Amino acid sequence: MTTPRFDLVVVGGGIVGLATAHAAVRSGKSVAVVEREPALANHQTGNNSNVIHSGLYYAPGGLKARLAVAGCRETVAFAREHDLPHAVCGKLVVATEPEELPRMAELERRGKANGVETERLDAQGIAAREPHVRGLEALWVPSTGICDYRAIAEKLGELIEKAGGEIHLGRAVTGMARRRDDVVVRTVSGDLLATQVVVCGGLRCDELARAAGADPGVRIIPFRGEYSGFTEDAAELVKGLIYPVPDPAFPFLGVHATRGIDGHVHAGPNAVLALAREGYSWGTIKPKELLGSLLYPGMFTIAKQHWRYGLGEVHRSLSRKAMVKQIQRMLPEVRAEHLVPAGAGVRAQAVKADGTLVDDFLFVDQGSGKGAILHVLNAPSPAATAALPIGREILERLTGENPGPL
Repeated sequence: MTTPRFDLVVVGGGIVGLATAHAAVRSGKSVAVVEREPALANHQTGNNSNVIHSGLYYAPGGLKARLAVAGCRETVAFAREHDLPHAVCGKLVVATEPEELPRMAELERRGKANGVETERLDAQGIAAREPHVRGLEALWVPSTGICDYRAIAEKLGELIEKAGGEIHLGRAVTGMARRRDDVVVRTVSGDLLATQVVVCGGLRCDELARAAGADPGVRIIPFRGEYSGFTEDAAELVKGLIYPVPDPAFPFLGVHATRGIDGHVHAGPNAVLALAREGYSWGTIKPKELLGSLLYPGMFTIAKQHWRYGLGEVHRSLSRKAMVKQIQRMLPEVRAEHLVPAGAGVRAQAVKADGTLVDDFLFVDQGSGKGAILHVLNAPSPAATAALPIGREILERLTGENPGPL
């Protein structure tokens, strides 16, 4: 039996992998997407707050800044073209304490440098946008929106197959072997041959890099973010998207309140160490994976530097009263009885051995030309927003081709 051969094999059926495959089929390449789960978008893509980020937060000149700003426009255009649920509703970034005002000013500077429109609001301006929010000052960011990233990922899958690409679900990759002119991609259901490979493995990307013989230079540490839904009466307190001023020491944006595209309001996420790579609850424990996280040198450094922050996150995970206290900094009328569990996501955070949390998107090239593998080793938020331009960026790095925006 002949081994199937493709110009490009994409490992991973999240939104970044699918956007890469979509860019490749638009360039006329034969493509296969290989996903270990029985459905697309089962992890980071399908378990987030579904916010279309504007590009406000990210250091000017970095990949996140450039690609998120472009991705914000393109995500809205893609959703509009394919009649997918979305809304450009804007958001407030609220400073509730005086020490947050300089950090908010830095966000305003970054936004201007990145080409993101913002408006500074005083307490009266906040009340006009969100009557139930308490704050000293806020930034209004009109380009921020909401959507359904799982629906976008599924639409990308449809378009890939319509263009002749293949999607293989429930097919875990067990290894990769580079040869002079191609790559052998070994899976549980037999081999595939690829002229080039892109690995968008999310929570498993570092493991897949090692399985291909590459040194990822990082370890993925899984952080679980839990969401709390608002009861119907509390949901009336939130009109749109309400964010705190983030702590620059962490890659997390803080507990925010979001009215989703379905009209439901949720708050979160917190950030606690997950007890397994796909550890969506305290009850999901894989001792080998947990030990791997705890014994990683970078994790020792993180724990030493940020143990107070970490304990606070665990407390908010286990105590609804602690969680509501965090929410009350911006929404003082919310009560513990207003909160109900609303699921969780797991962030695949790349950490260096010295404890540095990788902040920008991270790509590692294994060879060039035929037989090359490109590993995507850090693509958490705002990767969903930035997915369409990320896909073209990856294709251009591999092949020199870029089909341009849709």
